[in-house]
Amino acid sequence: MQRDLQRLTRTQRDDFKAARRLFVEGLREGHFHPSLRVKRVQSARGVWEMSWAPDGRATFEYGAELHPGEPHVIWRRVGTHRVLDDP
Repeated sequence: MQRDLQRLTRTQRDDFKAARRLFVEGLREGHFHPSLRVKRVQSARGVWEMSWAPDGRATFEYGAELHPGEPHVIWRRVGTHRVLDDP
């Protein structure tokens, strides 16, 4: 994931960070902000996709809870639609 972040432009990185904040708020509230699209990745078992822009994507998976009652999100990839080639 760190390598992916380094490849992004500053604007793309800032957009992802803003989307990630909305995502975390959505986890706490029980529903995601309408600007985010969160769904399973069809070709990769246990992997989810979050998109926030026409070509802004991140993949993640849920891990075992580290704190009771709080979801543990493991970010896998971030970038353009191409991250879905190897989520």
